[in-house]
Amino acid sequence: MSSNQPPILVIASRNRKKRKEIEQLLEGKSACRLLTLEDFPRCPEVEETGHTFADNAVLKAVTVAIATGCITLADDSGLEVDALGGLPGVHSARFASGELSQNASDEDNTQLLLKRLEGVSDSERGARFVCAMALARPTGDTSAEIVGEARGTVEGYITHEPRGTYGFGYDPVFLSPDHGKTFAELGPEVKQCISHRARALATILPDLLEQLQE
Repeated sequence: MSSNQPPILVIASRNRKKRKEIEQLLEGKSACRLLTLEDFPRCPEVEETGHTFADNAVLKAVTVAIATGCITLADDSGLEVDALGGLPGVHSARFASGELSQNASDEDNTQLLLKRLEGVSDSERGARFVCAMALARPTGDTSAEIVGEARGTVEGYITHEPRGTYGFGYDPVFLSPDHGKTFAELGPEVKQCISHRARALATILPDLLEQLQE
């Protein structure tokens, strides 16, 4: 790579909204070239078999770093609802799969969540968004090492119906008590300051910048 070309950072996801969110969070902090799995069609699908968000983040980061030969940032994030014993947890993205739809959409997942919480009072609808991040560096054709890990959380409540049009996932039903609005009502500028992903990225950022500068 020519010395005047920016370093490459691969986001281990095909979620365009997630890429945009991370891109906005990195704005002004690093002049890296941001790629996603959409730029690597031959990259293998990573089955999220971990028992925790951190397990899945590490699994994705290592697999994608080996497959692409690039520094890779992976995250696994989701929603934990107290009244449901921490569900949907690591199954957040596929919560409704098999019950409402085989290929659950964000709306399917949200509908099932609200259905499960029918009759639950406001005071018992506490929840949190969790984001675990892992940063991996390739160390050979078939190996990679984890060079950074982080976790970010944000506390809130689940509303009785969706509100707002911004964001994705469970944002329309996740109420920020400090703002009195759901994440989907706050808009990207405010969400980027308080989100679980923003907090995880702030923690892992020194490791990320160090790796990109090497």
